[in-house]
Amino acid sequence: MVNCSRVLLRKYGNFIDNLRVFTRGGSGGMGYPRLGGEGGKGGDVWVVAHNKMTLKQLKDKYPQKRFAAGEGANSRVSALKGSKGKDCEIPVPVGISITDENGKIIGELNKEKDRILVAEGGLGGKLLTNFLPLKGQKRVIHLDLKLIADIGLVGFPNAGKSSLLSKISHAKPAIADYAFTTLKPELGKIMYNDFKQISVADLPGLIEGAHMNKGMGHKFLKHIERTKQLLFVVDVSGFQLSSQTQYRTAFETILLLSKELELYREELQTKPAVLAVNKMDLPDAQDKFHVLMNQLQNPKDFLHLFEKHMIPERTVEFQHIIPISAVTGEGIDELKNCIRKSLDEHTNQENDAYHKKQLLSLHISNTVSYSEPPSKNAVASPRIDIT
Repeated sequence: MVNCSRVLLRKYGNFIDNLRVFTRGGSGGMGYPRLGGEGGKGGDVWVVAHNKMTLKQLKDKYPQKRFAAGEGANSRVSALKGSKGKDCEIPVPVGISITDENGKIIGELNKEKDRILVAEGGLGGKLLTNFLPLKGQKRVIHLDLKLIADIGLVGFPNAGKSSLLSKISHAKPAIADYAFTTLKPELGKIMYNDFKQISVADLPGLIEGAHMNKGMGHKFLKHIERTKQLLFVVDVSGFQLSSQTQYRTAFETILLLSKELELYREELQTKPAVLAVNKMDLPDAQDKFHVLMNQLQNPKDFLHLFEKHMIPERTVEFQHIIPISAVTGEGIDELKNCIRKSLDEHTNQENDAYHKKQLLSLHISNTVSYSEPPSKNAVASPRIDIT
C-alpha cells in the first residue's frame, strides 16, 4: 500500500541522489479475548536494492512518497491466530545509504537484493496487550545515493574528464569548451579484449571550497567515497574558473584537489590514485609536463612557494602518471592498461590481507581449543589393548 507524503529531493538535470520519504508499519490485528485468540502482526516496511532502479524512477512511480505496510488480520473463531499483514517493499538503486531524521545511519545497501527493515509492524492483540493491537512504527527516512564504481574521476571543471570518459568507455557525456558541462554523474565501462569490465564515474567538477559545499560541493564528493580508486585528471596548462578567479598551474591544481579531499574526508586520500595529465596536444605541453613532473618528484622544493591553506597535510602518491590527450587519443591505451594494473594490484593486496586474517583467526581458534584444560566432569575413555 502506497499513500501520500512530503518529499525533499536534490537533483541536477534529471538525476536525483536524495529522497525523503515517510514509512509506516502496519497495525496489528484485534485479539479475541473470549477464546484467547491473537491478532496478526502488522506488516513491515523494507528498503530493497535493485540494480536497474533509480531514485528518479522511484519518485516518478510513487510521486507522493508515503509507504505503508498492511494491517494484521483480526483473530476470529475460524482462525484464532490472525495472519500477518502484507509487507511493503521500497525499491531503490544499489549504493543507497539510509538515515533517519536525526542523521543516524540505519544501514547501507551495496549489492542486488540487499534489504533493510525501516518500519516494523505493530503486535497483534494478545493477553500481554489486553488483546488490543499495537500501531506500527512511523518513520521518516532519507535515501541517499552514493555511486559505486571502480574508478572515480577527480578534477576541476573543464579538465577534460567527460572527453576522457568518452574515449575510454562507451559513455556519451555532454562535452563543451566551458566549465561545469557535467551537471550530473555519468557512468561508463572500460571494455578490455578479454571481456574484463571496469566501471568509471565522471562526476561534476570540483572548485576551491567544495568541502564547504561550494559549487557542486558534497553532491560531488560523497559519490567518490565508494569508488575503489581515484583517477585525477588535470589540464597540463593549469586552470582558471573565470577572469575573476586566480589562475592555478597544474601542480597547484593537484595540491588543491588533494586539499579538498582531505578537508571533506581524510580517508579519501588513502585510496589508490592514478594521475592523467590531459591536453598534451596543446602548444608547449611537453615543456609544461616536464616542469610538472619535476614538481611532483620533488614537492618539498616547491611547497614553500604556496599559501599554507593550499597545502594538504598528506600529498597523494600516484601509482602511475600518464600524459594523455582526450582529443587525439595519445596515451589512452597506456592509461587503460595502468588503470587495470592498478586495480588488479589493489585486489590482490586485499585478497592477501583477507587470507592472512582468515589464517590468523584459524590459528588463534586452534590454539585456544588445544590449550583448554579437560573438564572436571569429563569421563576418561577406557583403554583398550589390542593384542
